[in-house]
Amino acid sequence: MSDEKPTRRDILRPLHLLGIALACGVFAAVVTLVSTGAFTARVNSAIASGTYDGLTPIALGLVVGGGAFIVTLLFLAMLILVVDPAEVTKTVDRPVLYDAEPDADEPDSDGPGRGASA
Repeated sequence: MSDEKPTRRDILRPLHLLGIALACGVFAAVVTLVSTGAFTARVNSAIASGTYDGLTPIALGLVVGGGAFIVTLLFLAMLILVVDPAEVTKTVDRPVLYDAEPDADEPDSDGPGRGASA
């Protein structure tokens, strides 16, 4: 295991976010193509003969994939806005959602001499 810890800036690179959004868009397009029967002979012959009504499966797949790409990109951009800019250069050395660790030099509130005054 390396001692070099990634910074938040390394984790949140824009090209990675575009790649995640692109993967979500491609996945949505492929699922749409498979579910509409774009690879079946019946649908392809109906499109070729001109009897297919409505949006073709290829066009529908492109629309759904593009929509999923845009929605994912906007969602990830909104999540990036949550990050405090002052914390961008800090290293990530423990899980982010844990509570802050108490400092060792701070005295406990219930230690000796801190009890109720008489």
